[in-house]
Amino acid sequence: MKTVWILTKRNIKLFFKDKGMFFTSLITPLILLVLYVTFLGNVYRDAFTIEGYPLSEKLINGLVGGQLFSSLLAVSCVTVAFCSNFLMVQDKVSGSRDDLTITPVKHSTMALGYYFASAACTLIICLITVAAGCLYLSQIGWYLSFVDLLLIIADVFLLVMFGTALSSVINYFLHSQGQISAVGTIVSSCYGFICGAYMPISTFSKGLQNVLGFLPGTYGTALLRQHAMRSAFDQMEVDGIPLEIVDALKDAVDFNVRFFDTKVSEGIMFLILGATVLFLIGLYILINYIFRKKNRNTIAKHITKCYNKW
Repeated sequence: MKTVWILTKRNIKLFFKDKGMFFTSLITPLILLVLYVTFLGNVYRDAFTIEGYPLSEKLINGLVGGQLFSSLLAVSCVTVAFCSNFLMVQDKVSGSRDDLTITPVKHSTMALGYYFASAACTLIICLITVAAGCLYLSQIGWYLSFVDLLLIIADVFLLVMFGTALSSVINYFLHSQGQISAVGTIVSSCYGFICGAYMPISTFSKGLQNVLGFLPGTYGTALLRQHAMRSAFDQMEVDGIPLEIVDALKDAVDFNVRFFDTKVSEGIMFLILGATVLFLIGLYILINYIFRKKNRNTIAKHITKCYNKW
C-alpha cells in the first residue's frame, strides 16, 4: 500500500503541475454551468409553468436551479474523470510508463495508483463545482436541506468512482494524443444526452427509454435530481399544488425513473451504481492482468532500445 500511496501522490502532483490539463478540467464544469443557465434555463422554466396553479418566482427558480445543478454534476463527474485520467495515456506517449515498468513495481500497483489519483483529482474539481452550484442556488432560490446537501456529495463521490473506473477501462487501450482527443470529444458530446442530463429521458421514445434504463449513468442523474429537487417539490405540495401534478412534473424531469414501467427506488439506484463501480474496477484489474505479458514484451524492447543507445 505504501507504493500505491507514493504513485498516487506522484500522479496527483503531475496532474496539478500540468496547468493546461488542470485548468481545462476545472473550467469545463464552470463553462457548462454558464451555458446551462443561459440556454436551458428558459426551457426548464417553461416546464414548471402550471396553468391555474401559479408558483412563486423563488420556487420556480429553485426547481429550475435544482435541475440545472443536477445536470451539471451528472455530466462533470464523468467527463472530468476522463480528463484527469488522461495522465495514464500521456505516460505511455512520453515513455514514463515504460520507465516505471522497468522497476519492481507490480502492474496492479501502478493501475491502482492511476485510479486513486484520477479519482482524487476529479473529486476535488467536482466538489468545487458543487460549491459553485450552491452559490448559484443561494442567489436564485435555495431549497436544499442539510441532508440533501450531504446526499448530493455522496452522489458526487459515487459518480466520480464510476467515471474514474469507466475511464480507466477505456483509457487503458489508448496510446496517442490523437486518441485522447477523440475519446474526450466523444464523451463530452454524447454522455450528457445518454444519461439524461441535457434532455430528460422522459422526452425520448419509449424504446429508447428502455434501452437507456440499462445504463448506470441514468440512475446517477436521477439520484442527483432527487436530492437537488426534492425539497422544492415538497414545497409545491405545501403550497397546495395537487399531488397528481407534482408527480407528473417529477416524471417529466426524471425525478422518477422507470425500468420497463417499473419505478426504480432510490436504494436500488444506489445499488446499481455501486455494483457497476465494483464491476468496472474488477474489469480494470483483469485487463491489467491479461495484458501484463504484452507489457513485459514492451519492457524488453524498451530495455534493448536503451541499451543500444547507450
